[in-house]
Amino acid sequence: MAIENVFLARNPDSALKLGQARGAAICAVMVDNIPVSEYTANQVKQAIVGKGHAAKNQVQHMIKVLLNLNDMPPSDAADALAIALCHANTRKTMTEFKSKAQQRYPAEILGAIRGRRKKRFTL
Repeated sequence: MAIENVFLARNPDSALKLGQARGAAICAVMVDNIPVSEYTANQVKQAIVGKGHAAKNQVQHMIKVLLNLNDMPPSDAADALAIALCHANTRKTMTEFKSKAQQRYPAEILGAIRGRRKKRFTL
């Protein structure tokens, strides 16, 4: 599951409602041990538009182009699709990195690297 990591809300009431909705969604998938990945808005925009501070209409346009849609999707739908595409691309890339690292380095070497770097990265 991929979800947007919210860092700013315009008013306290919206922040509380958004926090409750995110919490409920995360709890729902954690019951089934589904891993949750969080992405900032800038990460999603960078992955989809190529610019971390892109406008909403730019995200909508790129979603329309990338998914070959006939019409411009509503902004909320475009945001959800953008998060899904960002996650799919990130997951694919990380899986490829892990596969190549395992081919190149035996497990004991990777373990030593992880220990030496104090687990600042994972493969």
